[in-house]
Amino acid sequence: MSTQILMPALSPTMEEGKLAKWHVKEGDEVHSGDILAEIETDKATMELEAADEGRIGKILVAEGSEGVKVNAPIAILLGEGEDANSPVDISSAMSSIQAAVAAEAKDAKEAKAEAAAKPAAVQPTPQPEVARSAVAKDVSNDGRVFASPLARRIAAEKGIDLAAIAGSGPRGRIVKADVENAAPGIKSTPHPEEVRSVVSKGVAKGPSEASAPSALPDARLFFKPEDYEEIPHDSMRKAIAKRLTASTSSIPHFYLTIDCRIDALLAARKRLNDASPKGEGAYKLSVNDFLVKAAAMALAKSPAVNASWTDSAVLRHKHADVGVAVALDFGLITPIVFQAESKGLAAISNEVKSLAERARTKKLKPQEYEGGTFAISNLGMFGISHFTAVINPPHAGILAVGAGVEKPVVTNGKIEIATVMSVTMSCDHRVIDGATGSRFLSVFKQFVEDPAAMLL
Repeated sequence: MSTQILMPALSPTMEEGKLAKWHVKEGDEVHSGDILAEIETDKATMELEAADEGRIGKILVAEGSEGVKVNAPIAILLGEGEDANSPVDISSAMSSIQAAVAAEAKDAKEAKAEAAAKPAAVQPTPQPEVARSAVAKDVSNDGRVFASPLARRIAAEKGIDLAAIAGSGPRGRIVKADVENAAPGIKSTPHPEEVRSVVSKGVAKGPSEASAPSALPDARLFFKPEDYEEIPHDSMRKAIAKRLTASTSSIPHFYLTIDCRIDALLAARKRLNDASPKGEGAYKLSVNDFLVKAAAMALAKSPAVNASWTDSAVLRHKHADVGVAVALDFGLITPIVFQAESKGLAAISNEVKSLAERARTKKLKPQEYEGGTFAISNLGMFGISHFTAVINPPHAGILAVGAGVEKPVVTNGKIEIATVMSVTMSCDHRVIDGATGSRFLSVFKQFVEDPAAMLL
C-alpha cells in the first residue's frame, strides 16, 4: 500500500521548515538512503533520505514552500505494482487529526476551568470592534474562520485578527497554541491617529485602549511607503526574534563586568602561531580560542555557573560545552565546542573554524548548534570595547567580549601601558547569584592573564 512521506523533525525544537529543493520527481524510483529533498530550518539545510523503497507517486508540497509543519505529508511513495490512484496509508494523518482533536478538547476544558475560577467582575473585556469582527467571521458563509472558544477569547483580548492565522487543528481550526504563537505583525492594526495618541501622550484613547499596552505599533504607520524598502523576514530572523524576545522577557538578566590584561595572552599566541607546523597539523590560534579554553576551564572550577534552569531543578552539567557566536550575513548562530575543558588550543581553533565555515553555508547539523552549557560572543574584532549579550537558553550565562585596548594601568605604584580587554557576563539570576558569577569571572581572569595556568 502506498504511504505518505512526512515533513521530518530535524531537531527537537523544530516546528516547521522550508522545502528548499526536491531531488526527485514524480515517477522516480527511490531506494532506502536515497536523497529525496533538502529541508531548510531556521539555521541549517539538511537532506531528507528515503526510509523505504518505492516510486514517487505524487509530490504534495512544491519546491520552495515555506512554513511546512512537521509531520505534514509532503509526498506519496507508491509500493510495488501501485499507481498514483492507489489507496494511501492514512494512519499517520489520522494520528495527527486525533492529536489535534485532543488539543481542541483540552482547550475547551481549560476555557471552562478559567471561566469558573475567574470572578465575573474581573473578566477581561475584549475590544468591541475585535469581538464583533470575530463573531461576524465565525458565522459568515464566506471565508468563515473556525476557532475554538478559548482561542477566540484570547484573540479578542490581545487584538489579534483570527483571519490572519493559519490553524493547526482539524480542518484548519484555530486552537489556543496558534493564537499564543501568533506573530506581532498579525495583530489588529490600530488606526494611525490612535497610534499618534499613544506615542505623544503615553496612553491610548478610544476603542483600542484595552489592547494598546500589549503591542508596539507597526513601524509602517510612521513612514510613507515610498520612503522605505520592505525586506521580508527569513526563517532565521524570525527564530532569532522569537527566541531572544522570550529570553529577555522570561529570564531575569543581571550583568557583571571585569577587565583583563591580555599582554601575556597575546605573547603566548604569537609564540604558538610562530611554532605552528606546515601542512598537516597546522593551526592559527585566535584570541577567541584562548577565551573559549579559559571559559571552559573556569566553568569546570565553577559548576554552579555551568548549569541550566528548569521549573523543577537546576541542571549542573558535567562538561563545559561552550557555544561560540558566529555572525552570518543572514543572522546569528552559536555552534558548540563540546567538552572544551578537555581540548587543546589547536583542537579548539580548528573546530571553531570548521563550525563557522559550515554555519555560513547552512550545513551545520542541529546537534552542533542546539544545547550547550555556556556561550561567548566576541565583538572585539569590530572595535567594540563593551557591550552586553542576551542569554541563549538553556544556558545560564554568556560572556560579551570587547576589544583589547591599550590603556595606562597602575602596577606596583607605577603607571605603565597595558592591553586591557573588558568582559561582561550576562547571568540568569535564577541560577547564578552575584557572588557566584563574580567567582567565575575571577577564575576566568586568572586564566586569561596567565595562559600557562590552563596547563595545570
